[in-house]
Amino acid sequence: MKKRAELFFTFIKIPVDFLALIAAGFLAYALRYHRDIQAIRPIIFNLSFDKYYYFVLLAAIITLVFFAWAGLYSFNRRKITDELSKIILACSTGMTAIIIYMFFIREVFASRFIIITAWGLAMVTVAIGRVIVRKIQNYALRRGWGSHLVVVIGNDEDTVAIINAFKKEIELGYRVIKQIPSFNATELQKLNKTHTLDEMIQGDSSIARKDSNAILNFCNEHNIVFKYAAGQFEARTTNVDVHLIAGVPIVEIKKTKLDGWGKITKRIIDLILSFIFIIIFSPLMLLIAILIKLEDRGPAIYKNERVSRRGTFNTYKFRSMYSRYCIGKQFEKYTDQKAVLAYEQELIKKGSERQGPVYKILNDPRRTVIGRFIEKTSLDELPQFFNVFLGNMSLVGPRPHQPREVAKYQGYQRRVLDIKPGISGLAQISGRSDLDFDEEVKLDTYYIENWSLKLDFWIMIKTPISILMRKSKV
Repeated sequence: MKKRAELFFTFIKIPVDFLALIAAGFLAYALRYHRDIQAIRPIIFNLSFDKYYYFVLLAAIITLVFFAWAGLYSFNRRKITDELSKIILACSTGMTAIIIYMFFIREVFASRFIIITAWGLAMVTVAIGRVIVRKIQNYALRRGWGSHLVVVIGNDEDTVAIINAFKKEIELGYRVIKQIPSFNATELQKLNKTHTLDEMIQGDSSIARKDSNAILNFCNEHNIVFKYAAGQFEARTTNVDVHLIAGVPIVEIKKTKLDGWGKITKRIIDLILSFIFIIIFSPLMLLIAILIKLEDRGPAIYKNERVSRRGTFNTYKFRSMYSRYCIGKQFEKYTDQKAVLAYEQELIKKGSERQGPVYKILNDPRRTVIGRFIEKTSLDELPQFFNVFLGNMSLVGPRPHQPREVAKYQGYQRRVLDIKPGISGLAQISGRSDLDFDEEVKLDTYYIENWSLKLDFWIMIKTPISILMRKSKV
């Protein structure tokens, strides 16, 4: 059950957000009527503060509805970066609704400056309010107010990882009273009597079923919340369909939620957004292509063979290496491909920062000056919007890898081929090349099994933030 502190801090976000939105609206109004702004753009409309005041109240209430829709009032604790991305999404959606309203009822007022300024300020003021609430809540948690008192049962790596996470991330709201290797009714009764436990977590999924049942029964008897780490099979059964055949229920374990209308909708969004991005970034792509050609001979676009569920295809990237070091059919006339491959294998052995079948060479000496810049800023991937438009990639999905890398996949790692590959994904916004391949597969598997349009938009919003914040080692 949720503790009073959790209920309080979740509820208090509503009035804090409301006041932050009101403040943003009033600041935008004040800025528009400031003499310096009026000197640049004179006021040609009549908007009294009384009329504007009621409009701001209405807009704030409508935006709070979008905040609730975005999950900003859920009880699940999340990282501040995740919360900020949801704030941006909710504020932008609310702003879109207000603009549509203004389109149909233009006589309310016609100041686009106020609307756009209020939108930008709303994201800032709401974020500041959320940070303050989070700081106060973390302060309370460090002093034990609102922490869930838990006993963790198990002695394997997963159990230790869970305990370490609770100790390191105070904001998760858990205080571990004790770790015990297996079920012990006498010890648990003593602990519950002394501390009044809130939760019991079975971290070891391999504990015998009879012991798991005993733990569950103990929790039910003493009104303690019971949680457990899912076993390998249980983790795969989050998406199921049940069919009745000859009176027998047959359970189908679905690989992904991305099917049917969801798949159609995702493709339509890919088509529309990739077309828009191609138009927006076409001047920048032309400039990058010219700079690449000026620095080194050879094609500006690098066709790199990658693997998807349907077979192989070429991804389009701006060439970031000297032509003499590039691998692929289009560079056969420039290089000795066997020698280039041998040199690459030598670099991988000496300087690859990634574990597993996928490599990432640190301080790669093969890169050009412009290549280092576009790789560091991810501008080399802009041509992949053409891949999305053509349909062999999506805006969001697991990153595609080369055939020689896929050939080294272990069986479970091939799950990443279940859906269309993407330009960005959960792994890219969670660490990019800093993650080892196993961690990348886990994140991509989670995305595949829990796909939703909401998750796609969240990843798209967070991608540019992750690119700006990451430290490149190219």
